[in-house]
Amino acid sequence: MSKQIFGAQLSLRCCGTTAPEQTAGPCWQLYVAMTGLVSEWPTFTWPTSTEVPSIEARKAALACLGFTLADGAEWEWLESTGPDYHPHPVRVLLLGAVKVRSLEGGAE
Repeated sequence: MSKQIFGAQLSLRCCGTTAPEQTAGPCWQLYVAMTGLVSEWPTFTWPTSTEVPSIEARKAALACLGFTLADGAEWEWLESTGPDYHPHPVRVLLLGAVKVRSLEGGAE
Protein backbone atom coordinates (compact mmCIF):
# COMPACT_ATOMS: atom_id res chain seq x y z
CA MET A 1 0.00 0.00 0.00
CA SER A 2 1.35 3.41 -0.93
CA LYS A 3 2.23 5.80 1.87
CA GLN A 4 2.41 8.78 -0.49
CA ILE A 5 0.14 11.62 0.62
CA PHE A 6 -1.75 13.85 -1.83
CA GLY A 7 -4.02 16.85 -1.38
CA ALA A 8 -7.69 16.63 -2.32
CA GLN A 9 -9.82 19.73 -2.80
CA LEU A 10 -13.57 20.22 -2.97
CA SER A 11 -15.09 23.35 -4.47
CA LEU A 12 -18.37 24.64 -5.78
CA ARG A 13 -18.09 25.37 -9.49
CA CYS A 14 -20.55 28.29 -9.50
CA CYS A 15 -20.85 28.49 -13.29
CA GLY A 16 -20.73 24.76 -13.90
CA THR A 17 -17.83 22.93 -15.45
CA THR A 18 -16.73 21.63 -18.82
CA ALA A 19 -14.27 19.00 -17.59
CA PRO A 20 -14.33 16.12 -17.23
CA GLU A 21 -17.92 16.59 -18.39
CA GLN A 22 -20.12 19.63 -18.89
CA THR A 23 -22.72 20.61 -16.29
CA ALA A 24 -25.59 23.00 -16.89
CA GLY A 25 -25.25 24.85 -13.61
CA PRO A 26 -23.45 25.01 -10.29
CA CYS A 27 -21.96 21.75 -9.03
CA TRP A 28 -19.45 20.50 -6.49
CA GLN A 29 -16.22 19.06 -7.82
CA LEU A 30 -13.58 17.02 -5.98
CA TYR A 31 -10.10 16.51 -7.37
CA VAL A 32 -6.82 15.04 -6.17
CA ALA A 33 -3.78 17.20 -6.90
CA MET A 34 -0.96 15.09 -8.28
CA THR A 35 2.09 15.51 -10.45
CA GLY A 36 1.47 15.94 -14.16
CA LEU A 37 -1.15 17.89 -16.05
CA VAL A 38 -4.11 19.31 -14.14
CA SER A 39 -6.39 17.91 -16.86
CA GLU A 40 -5.22 14.41 -15.87
CA TRP A 41 -5.87 14.72 -12.11
CA PRO A 42 -8.51 12.32 -10.75
CA THR A 43 -11.78 14.31 -10.61
CA PHE A 44 -15.30 13.58 -9.37
CA THR A 45 -18.23 15.88 -10.21
CA TRP A 46 -21.57 15.72 -8.41
CA PRO A 47 -24.81 16.45 -10.30
CA THR A 48 -25.86 20.09 -10.47
CA SER A 49 -26.53 21.33 -6.93
CA THR A 50 -25.24 23.94 -4.49
CA GLU A 51 -25.68 21.66 -1.44
CA VAL A 52 -22.31 20.69 0.09
CA PRO A 53 -21.73 16.92 -0.34
CA SER A 54 -21.92 15.04 2.97
CA ILE A 55 -18.85 13.51 4.58
CA GLU A 56 -20.03 10.07 3.45
CA ALA A 57 -20.55 11.30 -0.12
CA ARG A 58 -17.02 12.76 -0.11
CA LYS A 59 -15.56 9.47 1.18
CA ALA A 60 -17.44 7.54 -1.52
CA ALA A 61 -16.21 9.92 -4.22
CA LEU A 62 -12.63 9.57 -3.02
CA ALA A 63 -12.97 5.77 -3.03
CA CYS A 64 -14.37 5.94 -6.57
CA LEU A 65 -11.17 7.81 -7.54
CA GLY A 66 -8.98 5.24 -5.73
CA PHE A 67 -8.20 7.28 -2.59
CA THR A 68 -9.05 7.46 1.09
CA LEU A 69 -8.35 9.97 3.85
CA ALA A 70 -4.79 9.89 5.19
CA ASP A 71 -4.44 8.73 8.79
CA GLY A 72 -5.76 11.43 11.13
CA ALA A 73 -6.78 13.73 8.26
CA GLU A 74 -9.80 15.98 8.66
CA TRP A 75 -11.47 18.34 6.20
CA GLU A 76 -10.36 21.97 6.46
CA TRP A 77 -12.49 24.77 5.00
CA LEU A 78 -11.53 28.17 3.60
CA GLU A 79 -14.05 30.89 2.85
CA SER A 80 -13.27 33.85 0.60
CA THR A 81 -14.91 35.85 -2.17
CA GLY A 82 -15.04 34.61 -5.73
CA PRO A 83 -13.18 36.32 -8.56
CA ASP A 84 -14.47 39.64 -9.92
CA TYR A 85 -14.37 38.50 -13.56
CA HIS A 86 -17.42 36.19 -13.34
CA PRO A 87 -20.56 37.41 -15.14
CA HIS A 88 -22.57 37.40 -11.90
CA PRO A 89 -22.22 39.29 -8.59
CA VAL A 90 -19.26 38.31 -6.42
CA ARG A 91 -20.16 35.32 -4.24
CA VAL A 92 -18.67 33.55 -1.25
CA LEU A 93 -16.18 30.90 -2.33
CA LEU A 94 -15.99 27.80 -0.11
CA LEU A 95 -13.06 25.43 -0.57
CA GLY A 96 -12.52 22.18 1.33
CA ALA A 97 -9.17 20.43 1.53
CA VAL A 98 -7.94 17.18 3.02
CA LYS A 99 -4.87 14.94 2.84
CA VAL A 100 -5.47 11.60 1.11
CA ARG A 101 -3.57 8.44 0.20
CA SER A 102 -4.09 5.88 -2.53
CA LEU A 103 -6.17 2.83 -1.77
CA GLU A 104 -4.37 -0.43 -2.31
CA GLY A 105 -4.45 -0.93 -6.06
CA GLY A 106 -5.76 2.63 -6.58
CA ALA A 107 -4.59 5.10 -9.20
CA GLU A 108 -1.23 6.82 -8.65
